[in-house]
Amino acid sequence: MNKKNYLFAILGAAVLTLSLTACGGKKESKAGSDEELSGEISLSGAFALYPLAVQWASEFQKLHPGVKIDVSAGGAGKGVTDAIAGVVDFGMVSRELSPAETERGAVGFAVAKDAVVPTINAKNPVLADLKKHGVKRDDFISLWIKGEKKTWGQVVGTGDKNPVVVYTRSDACGAAETWALYLGKKQEDLQGTAVFGDPGLAAAIQKDVNGLGLNNIGYAYDTKTGKPNPGITIAPIDLNENGQIDPDEDFYDTKENVVKAIADGRYPSPPARDLYFVSKGVPTNPVVVAFLEYILTDGQKENGPQGYIGIPQEKLDAGLKKLGVKK
Repeated sequence: MNKKNYLFAILGAAVLTLSLTACGGKKESKAGSDEELSGEISLSGAFALYPLAVQWASEFQKLHPGVKIDVSAGGAGKGVTDAIAGVVDFGMVSRELSPAETERGAVGFAVAKDAVVPTINAKNPVLADLKKHGVKRDDFISLWIKGEKKTWGQVVGTGDKNPVVVYTRSDACGAAETWALYLGKKQEDLQGTAVFGDPGLAAAIQKDVNGLGLNNIGYAYDTKTGKPNPGITIAPIDLNENGQIDPDEDFYDTKENVVKAIADGRYPSPPARDLYFVSKGVPTNPVVVAFLEYILTDGQKENGPQGYIGIPQEKLDAGLKKLGVKK
């Protein structure tokens, strides 16, 4: 080989080496970002979304160890306020955004679905009657809105004199707003002893044999067993108002059965509802965009195991389009 050809061979090898290095240097994830993605993401808001958001954050950080995600609960109202103020990247919101919030720049992305259920103490004095006959929507209105029915006997049509002790939420939250919407009202219309947060309200019901509260299913049921949390059970809703709980209304024994009932529409909406990540404007930070893209795609596989329902594909596609991500 002459000197000229030898130099061409060396140069060719060098070019090939550079090409192979460029092709193999960075691997693209399904979220559209590389393995070297780094930065910080912050979330606050709805107790309803907190457990799932923590799981998403954990899985995303396994894919991208350089990303730090901080998740804190505090109610949907705090989530919206923090998002609009730019204090966090995403507010976790368990209700629809109001026109006033969207006018201030709030943009919502539907990421999961769950429901609010009426909770009672597991030793309720008329539990057998409640399980057999259920509670009509009008009875809930009489208890939470009008304050007309005062005893459990009045609820089930017996002479029981035990008082109904009604509880609601003290914090601005999606759970209370959604439950109030089911009753045709707003959160501020709900009567009862006000307790902060989902965990706090669940604890109040566990301690009060006559208590009646409202909880997201994530706090009404035990994550590991799928059964209602100790000391709590669900007051079944007489959906067709025929005075009894029919087989297709009897789905509160496990979280899995409630989720199925929500998914197939047997449990009404509201109090079933979509859950949202809310940002101020459409996110542009690459790390934040990648996290949300993950949630709207691969992250949806976490919904079921965590006791939530996935969002229909058309809503996911709408969120990706809003985000500016090509499918």
